[in-house]
Amino acid sequence: MDVYTFLIQVLNGLQYGLLLFLVASGLTMIFGIMGIINLAHGSFYMIGAYLAWAFAAATGSLFSAILLGLVVSTLIGVILEWTVFRRLYHRDHLYQVLLTFGLIMIFEELRSMTFGDDVHSVAIPAVFSAAIPLTDTLSYPVYRLVISATCLVVAMLIYWLIQHTRLGMMIRAGASNREMVQVLGIDIKLVYTLVFALGLALAAFAGMIAAPISTVYPNMGGQILIISFVVVVVGGIGSVKGTLLAALMIGMADTFGKIVLPQIASMSAYLLMAAVLLWRPRGLFAVGGR
Repeated sequence: MDVYTFLIQVLNGLQYGLLLFLVASGLTMIFGIMGIINLAHGSFYMIGAYLAWAFAAATGSLFSAILLGLVVSTLIGVILEWTVFRRLYHRDHLYQVLLTFGLIMIFEELRSMTFGDDVHSVAIPAVFSAAIPLTDTLSYPVYRLVISATCLVVAMLIYWLIQHTRLGMMIRAGASNREMVQVLGIDIKLVYTLVFALGLALAAFAGMIAAPISTVYPNMGGQILIISFVVVVVGGIGSVKGTLLAALMIGMADTFGKIVLPQIASMSAYLLMAAVLLWRPRGLFAVGGR
């Protein structure tokens, strides 16, 4: 492997890892802060991708499609929290697993009825359709660099929101002691609604920006959900910092695994998870007692 091929694989690993972070960060916030196991989280990755395809076809612009898709997916998240998930906060995890698995079936059926079962593609915006030449025969697509940069900015915004804002302080306090936060006069239900909607919007946003490079197809939510749970477990449940590190590690392991050991590349994330859990059973940066 020459230096340019190595550089391309590093960039691919970063792009895949940062995209995984967007999906897994919402998953770990909803579980780590609200205590909800949301198996339907991956469905919002799929919903985001289909919304991007539909709105891009209607408006002719991926940027407009992403803005419209964010509004729609956030509204769906708020409505779901109000009508379904609010009733699960004090229920056993078994109820959460059963109900959110049912939501996966509902979302897949609605997707099939609304958009059909065909595979769709989304065009890369013309301004990002070029490639940066590395050698006479190798180049790297600008759009993949845009995805990495966008995900990195979003990761920094999430960290700032959680660690350096009043809302973040309320979120962290609500995760530690919900009753105490209520006694202090903070509307914890509103905080939970915001966290839930933000988590689902992140997954939908990841689906939207990934649509031009991964195509839009049925069951894409299930595939991203499994690997996102691996990221959350490796990073430590409830830790955004751990989720970012784990996502980058798994992104690199998957990318280089396909080059170095293609026979076991599909198992690379799970082998990494096993190795980390043998060393740190609660993940890299476990939060509290979770």
